[in-house]
Amino acid sequence: MARTKEFDPDAALQAALELFWRRGYAATSMSDLVGHLGVGRASIYATFGNKHELYLKALERYDRAGLPPMLRELSQPGPALPAVWAVVRRYASESADGQLRLHGCMVTNAAVELASHDPAAARRVERNWDQLETVLHSALIRAQAQGELSADRDPLALARMLLVLLQGLRVVGKASQDPARVRDAAEQALALLD
Repeated sequence: MARTKEFDPDAALQAALELFWRRGYAATSMSDLVGHLGVGRASIYATFGNKHELYLKALERYDRAGLPPMLRELSQPGPALPAVWAVVRRYASESADGQLRLHGCMVTNAAVELASHDPAAARRVERNWDQLETVLHSALIRAQAQGELSADRDPLALARMLLVLLQGLRVVGKASQDPARVRDAAEQALALLD
């Protein structure tokens, strides 16, 4: 008779996500995961695979949780440009203050730490960025159709600029002790949308 799992895999995956997000992939050992999850090494391997596979599953979970709130925020009826401004300002605020500043964005962290030499991580990062770019692009197309954004502006190029800005805010915010650096950059980028 097969043994039942003595732990909640969903809770263990969330705990792994939090540890990887806080410490990064390389700085998190299998022993760290065993201790943090409170799950034996053999159970981790049997349920999630090796450390790399667990990391990719945690990154996938992080990605699935992050985009829907932004999609809802940017697809609300009414003016679209103020919603884009709000997203950029929220990123700047989160990147300048609080606990999120210290952790950064797990996708951005994966891009910096792994994407250049880990094809599986790079694919997940690219997929996240493609989704974020699409959401921003759609909002900017709506803003243009509603007369909020000049007809001579390129919504796709602007969405790409905002994607790079948002990722940069996360990186600089994580490393900088000067919150004005990210806030000023965000406001200058938003001025380009006027």
